[in-house]
Amino acid sequence: MTAMGGIGTRCVPDSRFRLAMTAAVIVVVAELAVISYIRHRYMDTPFLSATLRLWWAGRWCFITGILIGSS
Repeated sequence: MTAMGGIGTRCVPDSRFRLAMTAAVIVVVAELAVISYIRHRYMDTPFLSATLRLWWAGRWCFITGILIGSS
């Protein structure tokens, strides 16, 4: 979905690009927060550990989306 978001932001006119990127960042942050909570609650993973692992992985997904969107 991150790759699709990166591709989708290139289909938006330049005047709406900042709005599209802001919405994409908000969605990704919300997704990672929910996944971190689920891992903490139901998989007995320490919350900080779950959060750091997901943010590390999310960062790579975000960078991949930017690279795909800018090609």
